[in-house]
Amino acid sequence: MRTWLTLPNLFTLARLLLAPVIVSAILQRRAFAALCLFAVAAATDVIDGYLARHFGATTAAGAFLDPIADKLLLTGVYLALALAGSVPWWLVGVIFARDLFILASAAVALLATRLRAFPPSIWGKASTFFQILTAVAFLGRDAFASPLLAASSGALIWPTLALTVWSGIHYGWRGARLLRVD
Repeated sequence: MRTWLTLPNLFTLARLLLAPVIVSAILQRRAFAALCLFAVAAATDVIDGYLARHFGATTAAGAFLDPIADKLLLTGVYLALALAGSVPWWLVGVIFARDLFILASAAVALLATRLRAFPPSIWGKASTFFQILTAVAFLGRDAFASPLLAASSGALIWPTLALTVWSGIHYGWRGARLLRVD
């Protein structure tokens, strides 16, 4: 029997624990601390995935917890950034709507079909990458009051928006195809 307590899963748990600390730092206007902690949390995502694949340490618990940690971190950061007045609410609404759509679709598929695997798509990964990049730019802008970061954070909203919407559409299309096959 394989234990769920693996090194990759410990990195995932660290990300889960860091999420509320980062949100708190943003809301307390400690942008530099939030930026540093967010960078550490983002690194845990890269590290846990690498370790799990490279050393064959994938677990069902990790497959379950990793996307939860990602969503908790990103939704928490974006919600806090919006509450702090750093990012527009409509961007947060689009990100939340996409995630709720995917979650609701997965719930329906779990209840109504034999589908049990919902692997990420390349568009979902690209969307997540740009959401992280955009959050880093806004946190950096707030931490350093840099005109370059202010311009790049504003510019990054648009590819983030496009990839978030497109990945939601793609997940819906892919899900509909899987339901027809199942």
